[in-house]
Amino acid sequence: MCNTRSRMQFIDELNDSQRAAVAYNDGPLLVIAGAGSGKTRVLTYKIAYLLTQGVPAGHILALTFTNKAAREMKQRIVRLVGDEVARYLWMGTFHSMCARILRAEAEHIGFTRDFTIYDQADQKSLVKKIVREFQLDDKIYKSGVVLARISAAKAGFLSPEAYAANDAYAKADRMERLYRMASVYAEYNRRLRAANAMDFDDLLMYTVLLLKSNPDVCRRYQERFWHVLVDEYQDTNHTQYLIVRLLAEPQNHVCVVGDDAQSIYSFRGATIENILNFQNGYTGARLFKLERNYRSTQNIVNAANSLIHKNKGQIYKQVYSEKEAGERLHLTGYSSDREESSAVARQILGLHRLNRRDYEDIAILYRTNAQSRSLEDEMRKLGIPYRIYGSLSFYQRKEIKDAIAYFRIAVNSSDNEALERIITIDRHHKIGATTLRRVLDAAVREGVTMMQVMQSPQAYVSEVSPAFQRRLVAFADDMQQYRLKVQELNAFEFAQFVMNQSGLMADAATDTTAEGVDRKQNLEELLSSIRQFVETRTEQGEEAAITDFIHEVSLLTDQDDNLDDTTSRITLMTVHSAKGLEFPVVFIVGLEENLFPSPFCQSESEMEEERRLLYVAITRAEQECFLTYASSRWKNGQLNFSNPSRFLKDIDRQYLQQLSAPSTQPSPWIDSPIINSSIHQSSIHQSSIINPSAAPRSLKPTTGAKPKTAQQDIVTDWKQGDRIDHKVFGQGTVQRVYRENDNDKIEILFDTKGTKTLLLAYAKLTKL
Repeated sequence: MCNTRSRMQFIDELNDSQRAAVAYNDGPLLVIAGAGSGKTRVLTYKIAYLLTQGVPAGHILALTFTNKAAREMKQRIVRLVGDEVARYLWMGTFHSMCARILRAEAEHIGFTRDFTIYDQADQKSLVKKIVREFQLDDKIYKSGVVLARISAAKAGFLSPEAYAANDAYAKADRMERLYRMASVYAEYNRRLRAANAMDFDDLLMYTVLLLKSNPDVCRRYQERFWHVLVDEYQDTNHTQYLIVRLLAEPQNHVCVVGDDAQSIYSFRGATIENILNFQNGYTGARLFKLERNYRSTQNIVNAANSLIHKNKGQIYKQVYSEKEAGERLHLTGYSSDREESSAVARQILGLHRLNRRDYEDIAILYRTNAQSRSLEDEMRKLGIPYRIYGSLSFYQRKEIKDAIAYFRIAVNSSDNEALERIITIDRHHKIGATTLRRVLDAAVREGVTMMQVMQSPQAYVSEVSPAFQRRLVAFADDMQQYRLKVQELNAFEFAQFVMNQSGLMADAATDTTAEGVDRKQNLEELLSSIRQFVETRTEQGEEAAITDFIHEVSLLTDQDDNLDDTTSRITLMTVHSAKGLEFPVVFIVGLEENLFPSPFCQSESEMEEERRLLYVAITRAEQECFLTYASSRWKNGQLNFSNPSRFLKDIDRQYLQQLSAPSTQPSPWIDSPIINSSIHQSSIHQSSIINPSAAPRSLKPTTGAKPKTAQQDIVTDWKQGDRIDHKVFGQGTVQRVYRENDNDKIEILFDTKGTKTLLLAYAKLTKL
């Protein structure tokens, strides 16, 4: 419990802009927080300030996008005002808070409080069944495509009926030959409801339906939440907008914090208009801007500003830094993606060995996951430890999902997806795929659950032999025993019972392979986590049943995972994954047209989002930022030529240090301090920026650059004067064939494309 003096002091820790945003609580307010400006700090202090002003914790609702963000904010608030004051805050992700509301109010919309939350694997399995039963082409109706359509519809608060009547979706479906998409969506929703289950999008959509269709329930929650606060508001979709709107009315004590310049999730349904139009949507709304960046040097901040100011759709702000000026952003062009990856890896090794940079201080960001392959190859060659951010999380591992399937069916016998998973791995009752298919078909045909069929197989699947009918009944009886135990035991006791009775732990223990040992350790860790869950909930005076644990696990996201490996490693990730993170040194690779920006950009708004994406990438850097591009890159088994990204021209040149591509030979990068001298004294020829079509061949060192590498003529089948044909550049005449940096190159004067220098090994030329 904090004293009055400490309560009054913590607000003085803020700068003037932050303090003004925290202290204003007389109506709706929008806090536009530039990158690194202390957004989380403001939201945290605002909640703490409300608590010290006498607002009870139970009357404050704070919505975040990750469980990690919610945990960190709660911990900070506790440090400011004490656990006794902050204990009953409603704080968590949109999904977890909606799940909490729905658990209490599910009967109002036709569900029970023990409804299951389907994860992605469950959703895909269900879609595949529907596609098969509808006799549709699964190469067209891919589960990922179908679920993306359904998710987008739910993010826009479109029911199956509204989806079917929507012209835009109908047109898009026709273009992709998804003529029965609306019917698949309707059947998918029907199956979920029949299984007493929801997917993640349903948690939001059903909350809106609950509040809209039950005025008394809505009024009760509006009276409960005196203040509604939202983090990362630029990432909200239309359904989330409706949730905030409904819960905040009529007093509209709503505070949203975010940065329109970091709105990069439209593919998930995020609507930047929510933040851009906030002041128009809430009468009397106040705008506060946080413009001081505490993260990055002045050059990094200024470069990012010069880039993002090219966007038309934005709430203008002038972010600034009071840190040192720092180094300019380093820009280098390479002839190929392989050369780019090799140079980046060697530069990182140089930074580590010569500049004493910890590997964990360095991140490599790229636009697409596919770009990691060549980078990983080079990291392995040089023995540089790395991790791909967003790897398979603990709760997505097979043995963990198997165990949780038993937990799920014990609390919700209607959960067909969990039931199928159990039958597939169950070794005791020996129910085969054919019998399982008949059970499922009967359940769909009769409109009952699979468990009901198994409890009375003679009534539903008479074609199954008596022996198999007995197996079905025995399985159903065992599942009923689990269900009875749920009522008697807490989550940990129940999990132990299931592990022993199901044979999951015994099966893992008898497998002495490395994989078997790993499975056993994972199951043991699951039990440890459940024990900790029970102890924590018990200490907080809350229920600790297995149902509660299942819901908590279902709401975990990949971004919330913690790495157990403490080895210092380079981090490789997509720019989308990097949002919210920061590193002393950042490499942004692949800055080329048709890669960054993406080739899928079809409109100006999409191009502006791509520019925001690069803004996010640059502002992850604290001290140094390296930008690279390649003039050729392998895609789909073909060598493609490309130009530098148009966004490079958007960055004011005074914040760029343009470097020539250094040698990829080991000595200057690993064994010599030349990395510290020559790299900062050379520059790219200005034309590489002024004219983005200029190839790295035009890059020339300026005064102080290291000597040009030696070139020597070589003997090949090609000679000066040969006429050739190239698939991309057409016909031309060979000017020279030579070796440089251990690469054989051919210089060709093309009839219509000018002079090009190609790597001989990849040129694919035809002699005329």
